Amino acid sequence: MAGMAELKTSRNDDSVEAFLAAVPDAGRRADAVAVCDLMRSVSGAEPTMWGVGIVGFGARRLRYDSGRELDWFDIGFSPRKQALTLYLPGELDAYADLFDRLGPHRVGKGCLYVKRLADVDAAVLASVLRRALEQARLE
Repeated sequence: MAGMAELKTSRNDDSVEAFLAAVPDAGRRADAVAVCDLMRSVSGAEPTMWGVGIVGFGARRLRYDSGRELDWFDIGFSPRKQALTLYLPGELDAYADLFDRLGPHRVGKGCLYVKRLADVDAAVLASVLRRALEQARLE
């Protein structure tokens, strides 16, 4: 579209393995690899880099009420310094019953923040990701 800035967070061919290997904190790196494996297993999709810092699984075309369209991943994560950030589609209220059983976490607009993967219930996290995939396919 003329006059519209290109989205910085777009799918690219950068190496997911190299990105994860470069995470400076060993604990965060191990959590990122584990979440990557879990998302791969739950989604059946291979991980791809989106921008310089997000690993995404699947792809879909989002259409906003404004008419803007963009390509985006179904589920994804980023091993940020403060917390492992999981990107989930839809309104996060739809996950409230699962979040109640997940363990220590925070939520933001479209994001679930987990400080340490060992502190949350892995089975509940897998359920969150399965619900996220269902939600992504509805959007």
